[in-house]
Amino acid sequence: MKVRSVFLVSLLLWTADVYATTVNVGLGAANLFAVLGGTAITNTGPSSINGNLGLRSGISVTGFPPGIVTGTIDAANAIAMQAQMDLTSAYNVAAAQPCGGVLTGQNLGGQTLTAGVYCFASSAQLNGTLILNAQGDANAVFIIQIGGALTTLSSSQVTIINGGTGNNVFWQVGSSATLGTASQFAGNILALSSITLDAGADISCGRALALNGAVIMDTNDVSISGPGCSASGIGGVPEPGTATLLSIGLVLGLAGHALRLRRLSKQAA
Repeated sequence: MKVRSVFLVSLLLWTADVYATTVNVGLGAANLFAVLGGTAITNTGPSSINGNLGLRSGISVTGFPPGIVTGTIDAANAIAMQAQMDLTSAYNVAAAQPCGGVLTGQNLGGQTLTAGVYCFASSAQLNGTLILNAQGDANAVFIIQIGGALTTLSSSQVTIINGGTGNNVFWQVGSSATLGTASQFAGNILALSSITLDAGADISCGRALALNGAVIMDTNDVSISGPGCSASGIGGVPEPGTATLLSIGLVLGLAGHALRLRRLSKQAA
């Protein structure tokens, strides 16, 4: 029985650790915003914003119309201020996660990443296609920590496969982010400075959230509920992943088995 007890305790601790390492980044009030700027938001052309558009300070929101916003436009009001406060908290949470894979100096294009935390000590570049493989887990979380700038070259893509959602992808950018012409991006950009979307660069199932700088747009689509999104991925706390649920079930089963053995042992005595 001692061996079984030790095994059971070890398994319980392992399961708790698995759940603890399934980290998501809560966006709070910023979750409602497809575009959120610190100092200004400038648009050229018929951009489409599926979600709210907000600005922390000032009233410098230009280009809407011709740009279209399906949600509300919040400029320097209480909602925008709260969203920026929550964005700051989310940025700090994302930046504080332990790095699980160092990618410094590597091109994100041509890579396939599974759920986890990846980091660049300095700037990061995407030239080509990056695949994020959720491996069947709808709650799979991807955090990419970038010490400097994020740049995607023209026609680069971020593709999420096997059940994932862009709402659980977080790009923590230490300076500015620039999406090149016709880039097809996914996930939430949390940039310390500014975000520039070149002509035709789109963000499907994600957000352009700038803490201290401007968001500059040119005929872009940014959507918090586009292809690859799921209702469960928007807001709230994610449910445990499949592996965690299986582990909990195994632990409960073993615990029940141990109790039955203990009763049988007492009866035999």
